[in-house]
Amino acid sequence: MRSMNGGVDYLLSEEVINLTRGPSGLGFNIVGGIDQQYISDDTGIYVSRIKENGAAALDGRLQEGDKILMVNGKELKNMLHQHVVELFRSAGEKVSLRVQHRLPPQNGPSSHRGDGEPGAIPLAMILVPGLAIAATLVWAFLRYRQRV
Repeated sequence: MRSMNGGVDYLLSEEVINLTRGPSGLGFNIVGGIDQQYISDDTGIYVSRIKENGAAALDGRLQEGDKILMVNGKELKNMLHQHVVELFRSAGEKVSLRVQHRLPPQNGPSSHRGDGEPGAIPLAMILVPGLAIAATLVWAFLRYRQRV
């Protein structure tokens, strides 16, 4: 765990993501660099936007806010923003990214509660049985109607 902006602790994990360039490129925008720091005292390159139906969105692993550490084996440390853009443009059709995901820490057991309220019932616990009952009633009605 490492403390990031504002003293908030994050779990950091790294992953290699291989993308194939599509008609609209790799399908994401970046921010950062030594000349355009996105996070104070950090010259890293970050994903600012995932474009809908682009290569990154279709793959699903790259997320807004992820830090890109390497492109095709080249580290992105202490680079000007425009140099990183040029590196992406000349990276070829198959592009390998080493990224760092920042995940908020899990304090204690993970539980999903509706609307984040303690004791709230998750929506799925209401919808699933409700839909099952509705489907059974429709089936019974149609069966009954056929016999009459």
